[in-house]
Amino acid sequence: MQGDSSAGSRLLSIKKYKNKGDDVPVGGVGFFDCINDQTAADMLFDVAKHWLIQRGMQAMDGPINFGERDRWWGLVVKGNELPPMYCMNFNPPYYQTLFENYGFKNFFNQICFALKAKDRLQPKFYERHRECAKDPNFSSAYLKKTELEKFAKEFTQVYNRAWAGHGGLKQLEERLVLKMFKSMKPVMDEKINWFVYYKGEPIGIWINLPDLNYWFKYLKGKFSLYHKLKFLWIKATVKNPKFTGLVFGIVPEFQGKGVDSYMIVEGCKLIQSMDVTNGKYEIGKTMYDDYEMQWIGEFNPKMVNVAEALGTYRSRILTTYRYLFDRTKEYKAHPILH
Repeated sequence: MQGDSSAGSRLLSIKKYKNKGDDVPVGGVGFFDCINDQTAADMLFDVAKHWLIQRGMQAMDGPINFGERDRWWGLVVKGNELPPMYCMNFNPPYYQTLFENYGFKNFFNQICFALKAKDRLQPKFYERHRECAKDPNFSSAYLKKTELEKFAKEFTQVYNRAWAGHGGLKQLEERLVLKMFKSMKPVMDEKINWFVYYKGEPIGIWINLPDLNYWFKYLKGKFSLYHKLKFLWIKATVKNPKFTGLVFGIVPEFQGKGVDSYMIVEGCKLIQSMDVTNGKYEIGKTMYDDYEMQWIGEFNPKMVNVAEALGTYRSRILTTYRYLFDRTKEYKAHPILH
């Protein structure tokens, strides 16, 4: 259930959860774990429902977590056979039946996209990059661990201009972003995190991490001091074949102007060891073999189009479900963002 240790703060956190177009107060249920038995699942859902009703909620979404949508959000309905990505829910296929038989309905689908890191992009990416690169006001830089405060500030600026207020997302505070960056620092690969600027002002961000689960599997679920040291040794000696996309976005006034292509190709210069001599964009030895993006909401067709234009395929689909407590009320799926 959405909330934390005290009843007052639980209610506060529930009230902060709001999606675009919601006409009733909505709570959440998450970290669902159940055997393949509908009666057992219904008992768990009933407890969550009554807890939320007592706190003024009229609907519940699930499975969702206790914070932002960047982790532990949605039910895997396609791609259960794939190794789970870091901070992504993993569940057996029968969970979908348990949710839907109870009465949950699809609120929105969450699509993951994947590709081979050695593959060339579609020609239009290079064309758009070339056009932006002609303007000396555009520049790019990869994140540097020695300047985390600077990049945390710039990330916050872009995020709050691009996402805050859309689809239930809240304003981020710079101090929290800095804390997040510091926590990521031990596993961060600087050269796969990119920022784009116009006249020195940040306008785009592309944040990625190595596939941490690829390294964590060697720890077999343990994380004592010894295992933390072992992790650092594994990270230094075992090549990680995959990196994953966490955040990608452009501020509204620069969307649709080729900046997304500019940022991707700027990143590919290092990720793909790309030689751009004479504008030929020749790919060399890649830093990674595979790339998979964390999910993009189906309600965001602009970003879905950007992902598909890269030449990706849909690797996984997760679903955020909604259950209305008033079963006579008209159900509405998440509205499309324009």
